[in-house]
Amino acid sequence: MALLHTPLKDETLIAPDFKLKNIDGKFLTYNDIKGEKGTVIAFICNHCPYVQAIIERFVQDAQTLQDLGIGVATIMPNDTGNYPADSQENMVLFAEENGFNFPYLIDETQDVAKSYDAVCTPDIFGFNVDGQLQYRGRLDSAGPNEADANTVKELVNAMTKIAQDGTGPAEQTPSMGCSIKWK
Repeated sequence: MALLHTPLKDETLIAPDFKLKNIDGKFLTYNDIKGEKGTVIAFICNHCPYVQAIIERFVQDAQTLQDLGIGVATIMPNDTGNYPADSQENMVLFAEENGFNFPYLIDETQDVAKSYDAVCTPDIFGFNVDGQLQYRGRLDSAGPNEADANTVKELVNAMTKIAQDGTGPAEQTPSMGCSIKWK
């Protein structure tokens, strides 16, 4: 698995729309999941050790963000033919095991991942209310390590700022993870 870091945010990116199948079988669009004060889209998968290392904290932080009026959704972009651990059936199990309180969508064509220029899992995008990209970085300062009392909740802090004034923080640390498994 190749370790990649996300590129810096491109503030010209307006959240590309999509229509993807959720683990419950319903199709959702960006408008269905966007929040009244901003939106987080995170590209994740089931088998990546970097995702597995942060998923419990991500679920907790997602609830915090949702309580602030920020929509949250995750998208699984990997080639499930060559990576069956990321199949829709396994996505359902992964979401149940980790207590997801947000949509977990599958990008079977990988077109959505390409439209966002996603490169790895996790790759986290934070948009303001107008759909303009304001954050592209890691979940928190612990990265793939255990969080402790000194861990800074970078995504929560960034999205709180975005909800308040529409702009993300000047300093952003890239996320790192496994490369997306392209077809």
